[in-house]
Amino acid sequence: MIRVLVLRAPGTNCDKETARALREAGAEVDIIHTNKIINRDVDLFKYHGLVFPGGFSYGDRVRAGAIWAAKLKAKMWKELVDFAEEERPILGICNGFQVLVELGLLPGLSYDVTPSVALAPNISAHFEARWVYLRHESSGKCVFTRGIRKGEILRMPVAHSEGRFVVYKEDILRRLIENDQVVFRYAKPNGNIANGEYPYNPNGSMYDIAGICNEKGNVLGLMPHPERAVYEWQLPEKRSNNIGYADGWYIFKSMVEYIEEEIL
Repeated sequence: MIRVLVLRAPGTNCDKETARALREAGAEVDIIHTNKIINRDVDLFKYHGLVFPGGFSYGDRVRAGAIWAAKLKAKMWKELVDFAEEERPILGICNGFQVLVELGLLPGLSYDVTPSVALAPNISAHFEARWVYLRHESSGKCVFTRGIRKGEILRMPVAHSEGRFVVYKEDILRRLIENDQVVFRYAKPNGNIANGEYPYNPNGSMYDIAGICNEKGNVLGLMPHPERAVYEWQLPEKRSNNIGYADGWYIFKSMVEYIEEEIL
């Protein structure tokens, strides 16, 4: 049985939706509080995959994701690194993306500066909650998007105040692009990249980046919420794909299929 852990903390609020999406994709899922993992009441390595869900962990004090990441880094950094190095999939959604960046698991352990990228306050200076268009940019490295064609346009919602992707220095962005680590970019309805145009790029992210993976492709962070775009009826417009699922479902399905083929 494929087992996935959805880790929660005070303030996370997308735990159940994320677990439901994973179960829909074929996984057995446990939602576990961070303290139980830190105290070793639950063994992280009995799970094949790990998800950091969205929300406002610890009230987003200091900055989004910082406290949750600091707690994890102080108490179980080696286990998280080992989990990632074993190429088990790790997914961070919205606040979870912010946590992975703060930890340094994204953009990856080979990057010299931690954090080498950041998710800064939105250019609009207010909370952005809207449906966006995403263009899938990966050429196949990212294990979470193996079922999605390169260049395909997806629909998912965002809901954040600190989602503006920025880099420590320009060569980091170049490296991300060259390494095929840019997975999703904000786009317009016609499929063209947003080029920073609001509201298609809702936060002002550099290079219109909405999601990145690590060097091996088994760690993905994205600001949009795939767990809120699992079923066709959740979409703001009607589609007729005849399967009943929306674009977010493919991320969870790809995760489960990767575990089945490569981890078990």
